[in-house]
Amino acid sequence: MDRRTTIKGLIVFVSVGISSFSFYKWIAINSVADVSQLHKKKALIAELAEVIIPKTDTPGAKDAQVEDFIVDMMKFCTEPKNQHNFLNGLADLEIYTHKNYNRNFIACSKSEKQEILKYYEAKSLYKLKIISKVNNKVFGMPFFIILKQLTVEGYCTSQPGATRGLAYDYIPGTYASCIPLTKNQKSWATK
Repeated sequence: MDRRTTIKGLIVFVSVGISSFSFYKWIAINSVADVSQLHKKKALIAELAEVIIPKTDTPGAKDAQVEDFIVDMMKFCTEPKNQHNFLNGLADLEIYTHKNYNRNFIACSKSEKQEILKYYEAKSLYKLKIISKVNNKVFGMPFFIILKQLTVEGYCTSQPGATRGLAYDYIPGTYASCIPLTKNQKSWATK
């Protein structure tokens, strides 16, 4: 057998193998996700959101019922690849928690919950921003980024979050485009 023919055949074989795996991965990511299981995981989502925005002198994420917002957004307003990432992230979080803490996430202490979310935050970030952008575009956003964005968005658009968590002016006066905030002042919900 000729060496050139063998090398060409090997290159074609490797190229077809890599491209078929990439195509399979793309099909799997963009297929329809089974979002019906999100209702079963509402308690877990509520605990995760409460760790991100805990209850202090202002209402927490559970008080604002952010878990309902997250479930609805994941079901009706999210791309299939982000739905897959979120569902896989929830399953991976449960496995990670059982493996490292020998109990489910809800039963963990506050400090353990924070450690778990710090692990997932570090796992979802890349050192180079260009890699993050490409990864988000091709494979969808990571689980923790989706969770954090939806938690903050759900909290800030809820009535308890907008009225008691943020500064809210029921009767706004004149429009001022640039107002300096004083120390420890809440961010404005209406401006």
